[in-house]
Amino acid sequence: MKFTLSWLKDHLDTDASLDEIVEKLTMIGLEVEEVTDRAAPLAPFKTVKVLEATQHPNADRLQVLKVDTGEGEPMQVVCGAPNARAGMIGVLGKPGDYVPGLDITLSVGKIRDVESYGMMCSERELELSDAHEGIIDLPDDTPVGIPFAQIAGMDDPVIEIGLTPNRPDCTGVYGIARDLAAAGLGKLKERSREQIRGEFPCPTTVTLDNDGDTPFCPAFGLRLVKGVKNGPSPKWMQERLLAIGLRPINALVDITNYMTFDQSRPLHVFDAAKVAGNLTVRRAKAGESLEGLNGKSYDLDASAYVIADDNGPESLAGIMGGEHSGSTAETVDVLIESALWDPDAIAATGRKLAINTDARYRFERGVDPDYMMPGLHAATRLVLDICGGQPSEVHVAGAVPEDAKIIDFPYAEVKRLSGIDVATPEINMILKALGFWISGSGPVVKVAPPSWRPDIHGKADLVEEVVRILGLDRVISTPLPRTGTVGQKVLTTGQIRRSRARRALASRGLNEAITWSFISDAQANHFGGGAAELKLANPISTDMSDMRPSLLPGLLMAAQRNADRGNGDVGLFEVGQIFETDTPEGQKMVAAGLRRGTAKLAGSGRHWSAPVANVDVFDAKADAAAALAAIGAPVEKLQVFTDAPSYFHPGRSGALKLGPKNTLAVFGEIHPRTLAELDIEGPIVAFEIFLDNLPAPKKGKSSRSKGAQNASDLMPVRRDFAFVVTGDVQVETLLKAARGADKVLIKDVTLFDIYEGKGVPEGSKSLAIDVTLQPVKKTLTDEEIDAVAKKIIASVEKATGGTLRG
Repeated sequence: MKFTLSWLKDHLDTDASLDEIVEKLTMIGLEVEEVTDRAAPLAPFKTVKVLEATQHPNADRLQVLKVDTGEGEPMQVVCGAPNARAGMIGVLGKPGDYVPGLDITLSVGKIRDVESYGMMCSERELELSDAHEGIIDLPDDTPVGIPFAQIAGMDDPVIEIGLTPNRPDCTGVYGIARDLAAAGLGKLKERSREQIRGEFPCPTTVTLDNDGDTPFCPAFGLRLVKGVKNGPSPKWMQERLLAIGLRPINALVDITNYMTFDQSRPLHVFDAAKVAGNLTVRRAKAGESLEGLNGKSYDLDASAYVIADDNGPESLAGIMGGEHSGSTAETVDVLIESALWDPDAIAATGRKLAINTDARYRFERGVDPDYMMPGLHAATRLVLDICGGQPSEVHVAGAVPEDAKIIDFPYAEVKRLSGIDVATPEINMILKALGFWISGSGPVVKVAPPSWRPDIHGKADLVEEVVRILGLDRVISTPLPRTGTVGQKVLTTGQIRRSRARRALASRGLNEAITWSFISDAQANHFGGGAAELKLANPISTDMSDMRPSLLPGLLMAAQRNADRGNGDVGLFEVGQIFETDTPEGQKMVAAGLRRGTAKLAGSGRHWSAPVANVDVFDAKADAAAALAAIGAPVEKLQVFTDAPSYFHPGRSGALKLGPKNTLAVFGEIHPRTLAELDIEGPIVAFEIFLDNLPAPKKGKSSRSKGAQNASDLMPVRRDFAFVVTGDVQVETLLKAARGADKVLIKDVTLFDIYEGKGVPEGSKSLAIDVTLQPVKKTLTDEEIDAVAKKIIASVEKATGGTLRG
């Protein structure tokens, strides 16, 4: 919400300085975001009088001016403006002054061999308007040598405040003045309640076609003013609209904009000659459209409400008028509308059609219902004063709803909720200054909120109003009492797992990245997404049209951007959400990472001690396994499967699972086809950990301490076995069978050789394993070792169908 200081003082009689007003606004909850000094860019420019205007000796369209600056000798200026003449008062820029409209700094120069010591300025050159046909021509009685900003009214600072949605009363300057007056910063000037008498019946009527329990339009006021002369609005009105960023259009439109920002009362005007028959407020019909005043066309359906005549929709109710019936310079008879609209319906329609207007901003927050008719009369007065004409009687459809909200307010609540001791008379004075009605005496009174405060519902809201006006600095900071107990765990299991995953991956040399949750349609389809329900209705760009089904597209693009800038050996990870569906259940938490080039755990880049090796599938597997171990996954129970997603290389990828159905992680080398489609250079290996798939921790007593160390004094025994199995047998199957042969003595089983060739049947392979036996109570005898070896052989043969290699 923007307004100028002089505009505020139209409604507030105060001697307070700008700094005092700004500080008080922030203290009462109307936080000032910016104060703009519009005079600053115009500070160097002053008024001058042209003493002489002679023809340039070397140019037909140029004149040589002698100007009086009010400071010593006249200055010589070369000027090409057709309206430059002796005796006029203009605006001069001197050497060293910056001209904002031209983006140049003036200097002494020669124009066709004649020196010029400045420039006579037009309005466009000073960014006051688009006028540039001639230089600024001020009235003859304008003093010479004074700042032009003062003459132009630009020495009036603009204040911008940030409004919370619960303060619709302060979307108008009058409401802001009312709050400042209640805070003791001046006296509020009462606004006019003049009722304009009609001279004839309004020839146009309105029908409200409401449906449902909550009427979309409870009340609608309409009046005709005939015989108006619609030209430019007065200069004071144009200056105020320009100051807050609105472009003056014509008097009738400017009046409605002025009422919107001055009184928080949005209005609309129709050119009566363009309205066919009477008006009806109704739902739009399928196939109808509206050409808006913003030049855009909107296709409507039954979810939108319109103001229509016999020709169809003329206005999008409460949001925007239509181009067809808009007022122009040729408008002679004008219909002025002042209505009430349902805030929820206005917000829904505005969102669906993606229209943001000043009227929607106010109606969806709730305007003052009791000011509907006074606002119509106030607008009528402005039309009559500026454009002339004869007003009709007011036609009213519906009725302004009565909200008899009465709150029982114990004065003691102020002390209980805020800790501030405030005398009863002071509380009454604050509430009455804000427009509240108070009845009764004693410790509890009845309070009725004013019609412009729909956010007041209970006694706590009244306490907030009192404290807000008194000042939050009067609230004493009181620490909470110490409970004397040890705090319980506050983080959820998911939060703990995400934090541990980040620490584990960062400790392995990966850098954390945060990428967009939106990716392109092509990327989404390639990584298993692309569903219609996951497409954005209003994407930032075409490359961000879909919610991501995987973290890898964003990480892959980030890795390529690094490579494009010379950092090809990069390791990245991210912990974030992916989206399988548009339901809460379809939103999953994932930890993913990648390594590119030579970015191995031990380091990256070339080194004299060893040849350069690129990352491989086992680097990605190691990263995934380390992160799973850090977050408490049962790593020893995981099985490796080969059914990784299609964007991984089919022969160099895998999945870590708890059983055949519960996938905890996938890993592998990114498929060359995927890299080609994304225009990314490899090699790149990556992994994804599905944090939501991990089993929940067991309930019961938990301890952060580690268990007792179980270190044996007895020497371990190692035995090697080689098995011949068919080529389709997975190594993990053999290792699992060997481990399960004796869960007490067998401490570790590792694969150390895979052989295919001479001595091994075709279609088979030899898998050699190293088994470590750890005695617990006594040294193992040869017979006990042989017994365990037989168990291992039998278990492997049963699981794989293989045989011990001779």
